[in-house]
Amino acid sequence: MVDSAFNLLRSELQNPQGKTLWLADENLLGTQITASPDIRVITNRIDLYNSLKQLDWNAVFSDFDFSEFADNSYDRVIYRVSKEKPVVHHIINQAFRILKTDGQLIIAGDKNEGIKSYIDKAKKLFAGQCNAKKVEGDTWRAELTRPDTEGSKLLDDKRYTELRPEARDDQFEYWSKPGVYGWNKIDKGSAYLIEHLDQFLMMMPEPPKQILDLGCGYGYLSLNASHLDIPITATDNNAAAIAACERNFNRYPVNGQVVAADCAANISRKFDLILCNPPFHAGFDVEGDLTDRFLQAAHDHLSDSGIACFVTNLHIPLERKAQKLFHQVEIFASNSNFKLTRLSHGL
Repeated sequence: MVDSAFNLLRSELQNPQGKTLWLADENLLGTQITASPDIRVITNRIDLYNSLKQLDWNAVFSDFDFSEFADNSYDRVIYRVSKEKPVVHHIINQAFRILKTDGQLIIAGDKNEGIKSYIDKAKKLFAGQCNAKKVEGDTWRAELTRPDTEGSKLLDDKRYTELRPEARDDQFEYWSKPGVYGWNKIDKGSAYLIEHLDQFLMMMPEPPKQILDLGCGYGYLSLNASHLDIPITATDNNAAAIAACERNFNRYPVNGQVVAADCAANISRKFDLILCNPPFHAGFDVEGDLTDRFLQAAHDHLSDSGIACFVTNLHIPLERKAQKLFHQVEIFASNSNFKLTRLSHGL
């Protein structure tokens, strides 16, 4: 799929002017562009990081951590805006800090992503030094030039860099931050799965010995399965989720590990129990690749006698796709919003 907003930035990435920092996130999946030695890349997604490294980019996987960059140290910052407002505000603020006087922040995005609002806010921070234009349809590109002043008030990034307690129930206090999906709440689908966890375990031929939390977020499912005292491997693609989940594992503590991986791609072992609340909220086609990749990951990492449990919205056709990969597919619980699907190899 061609991203028209990103295409507005390709010339700067192919012909960098001075010391350049490129901020890359999920909008750029599948991007193929020749690496430049003059460009440093930060990405918060492990799959994109791996792709960029294969293309020889000087890439770093982090939660858009700018702490290593000195003030006024870059000539250009290139950014195709993200989907979450706190992430965008954080990056605009940090770009202003690290740019040299007369350095440029070059951003692009679509109107329905809030690009006009971001440009207006950034324009104030950059003391009005902004050249913005609508290029095609509802896609905008802006060049913001760093003035020789401190600028106006920074954009509200919801204290983006800070992990803190954001949700709680009778059992746990969950530390999280902006950048993690559902960062300041308990996901109702995950809570529904945990409500039925004991019922789910009774369906297993024997108690599980290893648990995989596939797409762990800040670690809600893992923490609520930790009373089983079974080693848990929690994995996610997103750097913010990894940081939050690690904090929660250490806080209680949980018997297990947190691993940055794209659909558990770097994890070789098999698991008797897989718990998953797939991130179909992320803006991907629920009928497409993301559904297939999470089901394939569960198939590849489930032991012969193991069971996987997925919680999804009712309209997600998970079981239809799952029948191609699993011998047994069963919806064993549902309510007005969610369904729990049990998957096994049935060997």
